[in-house]
Parts: sequence; structure tokens; C-alpha cells
Amino acid sequence: MTQVAPNRSAALPLPDPAREAALLQLASGLDAGQLRYWAGFLAGVAAERERSHGSAALGSTAATTTPAAVASAARATVLFASQTGNGRRVAERLHRQLESQGLAARLVNVADYRQRDLITERLLYVIASTHGDGDPPDDARSFIDLLTGRKAPRVAQLAYSVLALGDSSYPKYCETGRLIDRRLADMGARRLAELTEADVDFQTSADAWTQRAISCAREQLQSPHLAIVSAPPPAQNGTADREHPVEVELLTAVTLTARGSERSVAHLELQAPALQLAYEPGDAVGIWHSNPAETVEQIAMAVQADLATVVTIQGRSHSLRDWLTREREITRLSRPFLDAHARRAANPELERLRTAGSDEGLRTLLRDWQPVDLLQRFPAAWSAEELVQALRPLSPRLYSIASSRAAVGDELHLTVAAVDYLRDGQQRYGAASRYLTRLAVGEAARVRAYVEPNPRFRLPEDPARDIIMIGPGTGVAPFRGFLQHRIEQGSSGRNWLVFGGRHLRSDFLYQTEWLEARRNGTLHRLDVAFSRDQAAKIYVQDRIREQGVELLRWLEGGAHLYVCGDAQRMAHDVHAALRDVLVTQGGRTVESAEAELAELAAARRYCRDVY
Repeated sequence: MTQVAPNRSAALPLPDPAREAALLQLASGLDAGQLRYWAGFLAGVAAERERSHGSAALGSTAATTTPAAVASAARATVLFASQTGNGRRVAERLHRQLESQGLAARLVNVADYRQRDLITERLLYVIASTHGDGDPPDDARSFIDLLTGRKAPRVAQLAYSVLALGDSSYPKYCETGRLIDRRLADMGARRLAELTEADVDFQTSADAWTQRAISCAREQLQSPHLAIVSAPPPAQNGTADREHPVEVELLTAVTLTARGSERSVAHLELQAPALQLAYEPGDAVGIWHSNPAETVEQIAMAVQADLATVVTIQGRSHSLRDWLTREREITRLSRPFLDAHARRAANPELERLRTAGSDEGLRTLLRDWQPVDLLQRFPAAWSAEELVQALRPLSPRLYSIASSRAAVGDELHLTVAAVDYLRDGQQRYGAASRYLTRLAVGEAARVRAYVEPNPRFRLPEDPARDIIMIGPGTGVAPFRGFLQHRIEQGSSGRNWLVFGGRHLRSDFLYQTEWLEARRNGTLHRLDVAFSRDQAAKIYVQDRIREQGVELLRWLEGGAHLYVCGDAQRMAHDVHAALRDVLVTQGGRTVESAEAELAELAAARRYCRDVY
């Protein structure tokens, strides 16, 4: 008999009505996405067996191929490490597009990713944000420890690509993505493409990276047994998001700080239709704002430009006034704009400030200066078009939600601190806080908003668990929502708030509410730290150390710990205080205390919302 070479089409079995009926019965309860996943799974089974034994031996390897290895070979994993939601949105979009192409894919928060997954993974896409000066998102810390630890596995079977999101205003720009990309390569994985770094205006870079990722996934996962199905993207369900905000009314605005306070803080209440602005305690709201008119005028004067000049960028035409008011960032100085202006100004003093070799000096410049400060201090020639192109696109501002829908119904409450100071005799403002606090309550007071979910900052699923909330200043905002929700829920767990401000008489935000909750027993402990009411400054971290015995007792009893507020100093100081409590009151070593805090974070019992 003539030997016939194996042929894939010849190897296909004849239809078996009984098996076909059984498969249809199994598939009857699956939706389209699940069907695509199992199609990929079965394609992976076939591909794995063909690679191991040839297509003529399809039935011989069932006992030697593990389900995890087969599933990993047949799918892409989209892994995201996100602090403010940008990375999550990019990951969700890639995941949807992969599935719409008929490719099996799963979406995973890096906090939920396990070492054994990495060992069997074949195709991995990582979207990693960096916040602050090189800090990874809180959810990414255990994954970073895995990659950098002595037990990091070899992953020669893995192909991967990394998109790093960051802010070039910080010296350690995109550090988290860079680290992940470098470590995966060191562990033997194969790069599908060089690391892509994206600045605050990340959308163009992210879109290009996503398209390359989809193309690579087709090549990696394509199989003769897998039909590519073009499916439309999910229909909009009416819920607002970053690209589709909803316009809502400002219902109430009340000043929380007393006269004489060094900073004005307002309590705002927005209309929040449940179907469009659904939120849970711990979520944030994104506000699309307009820039201060005073700053717009100052910039135009500094570059000697007419605000009526029409500027066309990428087919969009607006007056310079409109570009600067609604389309561009003009109160936050970015590193790219600083560098572009330095080249034009050719000023030795500016060059010294920009390249003095001190990360701290550059960090201070980018944090404390606005573009108008640069334009006025170091004049340079800019045309209206060049200026608009050099400035970053406007981004919405995120505010922690200070309410629970269970308590306030179709409302959403915010706690907004006005950024307002003098520089060289001129007033400077924070764009969104100026916009929000100047709105008049009434028919004309409407804002564009959307909810930014924050699933890593949630109340315990068990309402009997105790919670400890540490929130100085406006960092107390989400804890107002936490307490409202716990009261409405009838939670039996205890509630402990540690609040900090400058002065008791003027800066105790929501004082009446906290004291009433303390009197009626719904707030079981209240510790406060007012830094400037005595000669020696006292901060929330000092109260943590003072109450270390009780705090450790709560933690050992299963309490969940929450920290909200400033990331640059407060979050680090509070973390150090918690570590000190474990060492001094719990008898841990510094190393074991750090490990215990990491374990609490991994278990979602130590949650931070810092910015």
C-alpha cells in the first residue's frame, strides 16, 4: 500500500451525530464569549497533541497534557496593573477586541495573578501604570515581588508584550512597566515587540500597541480548527465613562472649612442617575472641567497671541481661547513642554534648573510650576498653533466619592479642596477645583462626569469585620461613604477613623457628622491629629504609633485597614508607622513586618487610595 503523508484535512473525522448532539447540549448554556473561549481551548488541545505526536496520534496524549497547559496554549492573557483606571480601560479594550476577533482571551487584575499561571502561560500582554515617582500600583506589588524574587521561575515558553503608562513629569517615568519588561526577558520570555512607553496623553500610543497586540495574537493563536468570527463591540448600556460622560446638575455646595483656614474645602452634591452614574463606596468620579479664564489670558499675553486666532489641529478648528479653555492642560507643567520651551528660550538659568542633575530639583519644578510661570519667567517665541500642539490634551480630574447611594439615593457627594496660591504676585489656581467651586448652584450649574470604579478599595464582604480608616484632609472623603454604607447595611463590625488636619477649629472636615456618629455608637473610635495646634507637629502617623497596641489588636482580630490621601509623603509615613507598630508592639522583625503588610495587601485587608 502506498504511504500517504499526514494531511490535516484528511485527518478530520467524519461527523458523528451522537457526539454532535452531545456537544450542542453542553454548549446550550454558554454565551458568545464563552463559546469562543472553549473553541480556543479545543483548538489548543488539538495543537498540543499535534506538536507532541503528530496528527495521526490525536487520541494518544489525553493523559499527558494538563488542562492548565492546554488552556494557556490556546489563549491570550491580558494582565493589568492600574492605579487610576487608565491601564484597566486599555486592558478591557484589548480584551474586547481579541474576543471580537474570535480569539480566546482572559482579563486579569495583576493582584489576582498566580505564579503557577506564569509557568504555564504562552501569550501575555501586560499594561502597567506607574504612579508618583516610580511607584507601582498597590495591586502590582506582589507580582513585582514575584518577578524580582529568588523564586522567579524560568518562562522560556512565554511570549509577551508590555505597555507602560506613566507621567514624564516624574524622573522615574514608566518605571513599573520597564521593570516588568526587563524581568520577563531575564526569566527567558520572548518579547513580541519592544516596550512601548506612553505619557499622560497615552491614547495614540496605546491604540498603536493594541493593534500590534491583536496582530501578534492572531499569529500566535491561529489554528486551522479555529474560525475567526467578527463580532461587534458590546453595545453601550447607557452608563457614563471617560469617553462618554454624562451632564449632571450641581445640587448643593457648602464650604466645610471655617473662616481663617489656610485652605478652602467644599462639599458638593451632584445629581447621579443610577443607570448612568452607578457607584459603590470607594469609587471615584471623573470631572471634565474648563480651565481658569485668568490663566488663559495670562498665557496669551505671555506669548503675545490673539485669543481669537483660529487654530486647526488634526482637522479640528477652534479659537485659541477655546483650545486653552477646554482642550489643553494649562495648570500642570509636563516634562515634554518644559523641554520644548527650554529649547526655544535657550536660557542658561532654565537649562540649569532643568538639567542640574538633581531629581528633586526637577521634581519640584514640575510639581510647583505651571506653564504660565515658565512662559513669563523665561520668554520664548511661540505661535498659537505651536503652543496648542505642545501642550497636553486636557484630562479629567478624579475625586473620591464621599457618599453611599444606600444613604443618599440618586446623589453623588464630593470633597474638593481649592488650589489657590500666589506666585510672583499673581494668582494661580488648580483647574478643576477652581471650576467646581466657582459654579453657582442652579439651572446653569451642570458638569460632565463619569464614575471611575476602584475595585481595589472596597469595604469587606463580611459586614461583621472591623475597619480602620486613615484619612487626613480630603483623604477622609471615601470614609464618609464607607460609614454611611455600613450604617445602612446594619454592619456589626466596628468602625475606627483616624483623621488629620492643620487646625481643629477650622479644618475638621465633616466634624458634626463624625461626632454624632461617635455619640450614637456607629463610629466606635475616633482619633484626630491637628498638626499646627501645638508647638510640636502631630500627624496621623503619630496617632497610629500612640494607639499601636489597640491597632494591632484590631488587625489580629481580622480588621481591614484603609489609607487615603497624599501619595508623596503621607502614604509612606503611615506605612512606616504601621511597620513600626508590628515591630514594637508585635515583636516582628522589620523584614517580617514588611512581609506581613504585603500579605495584608494581597488579601485586600490593607487597601490604599493614594494620589
